[in-house]
Amino acid sequence: MAKEIERKFLVVDDSWRRDAISAVTMRQAYISVNSDRSVRVRTLDNGSARLTVKVGGAALVRDEFEYDIPLTDAEEMIDLSLGNVIEKTRHNVKIGDFTWEVDVFAGAYHGLVVAEVEMKAETDDPEIPHWVGREVTGDRRYSNQALATERLKPELVHALSR
Repeated sequence: MAKEIERKFLVVDDSWRRDAISAVTMRQAYISVNSDRSVRVRTLDNGSARLTVKVGGAALVRDEFEYDIPLTDAEEMIDLSLGNVIEKTRHNVKIGDFTWEVDVFAGAYHGLVVAEVEMKAETDDPEIPHWVGREVTGDRRYSNQALATERLKPELVHALSR
């Protein structure tokens, strides 16, 4: 079992793009959600897929189990999912000893850009790049689960991205 320890921030400008080292296009959807757990399916560049189970209500640390699954199974699960299908491109940006994941949303959430940094311990202190703004760790409105299941209005998405 792996622990997911991450902080999340809004992105205030595009200057991160010059340091991006990779990118992958994702489609993801939720098969099951509860207050402290979820089951998510995700496709990566339309070529592979993963099923992820997350358990824990804490904003900073959760248990995470992740498994590769056949792409055709993932596509069927996405068709059976709850709420919205999240579409985004994830860009990796290396800052010091940490890799930041910058998610540029498309589709229903076009215009929303969020950065996450995964840590090995809660006490890690990653350098905060100049292109991130307000920290939104623990603000459930920015969780992929909420974005997928709560059908946010377009005007709220634009307000969230500021």
